[in-house]
Amino acid sequence: MHPPFRVGFVTGATPDKWARVWRERYSRQPLELVPVTRDEQERGLRDGDLSMCLVRLPIDRDGLHCIPLYDELPVAVMGAEHVATVMDELTLADLDDEQLVLPHESGWTPQAAQLEWPPMSVKDAAEVVASGTGVLIVPMSVARLVQRKDTAYRPVTDLPTTKVGLAWRVDDDDPRVQTFIGIVRGRTERSSRA
Repeated sequence: MHPPFRVGFVTGATPDKWARVWRERYSRQPLELVPVTRDEQERGLRDGDLSMCLVRLPIDRDGLHCIPLYDELPVAVMGAEHVATVMDELTLADLDDEQLVLPHESGWTPQAAQLEWPPMSVKDAAEVVASGTGVLIVPMSVARLVQRKDTAYRPVTDLPTTKVGLAWRVDDDDPRVQTFIGIVRGRTERSSRA
C-alpha cells in the first residue's frame, strides 16, 4: 500500500474542491492536505515531505514542474475606520503616506519614513492594522483568511496579481501525481489524459 498522498497548500490557497473529488473517486488512496507558508512551499517538495503543492509563484523551477492555475488580486488591509475604506479600490499613490507593516514581495515601500517592524506573521500584522496602525498588502485570499470585524480591505489596482500554481518534482513518477493533475484540470473519472 502506498503512503498517503500529501498535497501542500500555501496560505490562502483552497484545495478543498479537488480534495473532495479525490476522496469521492479514490477513497482507498489516502490524501492528506498540508498547510504551508510561502517560505516552506518549495522545501516541502524538494525534501519529499510533499508529493505536490499549491504554491504562490514565483518559485525556483529547477527540478520542479509547475502549472499556473489562477491569479489573485493584491489588496490593502487596514483598520475598519481608516479613511481609505471610503474608496472602492486604491493605488500605490493612495498608500504613500502609510506604514507598511510587512514588506511587500514587489519591494514597493511607501514614500513616508517607515518604522522598523519586528518579524511577525500575517495574522499578527492584521492585528496591528486592526489597531489603526499601518496597512498590510497581501493577496485577496490571504486577506479573507485573516479578516476581522475591525479590519477592511480594498484592491490595489497598480500592483501585479499574484499567481498560484500546482508544483511537483520532475523526478516524481508516482501515478497519483498525474491523477491529481487530472482532477485539477477538470478531467472526469472516465476521461483519458489526452
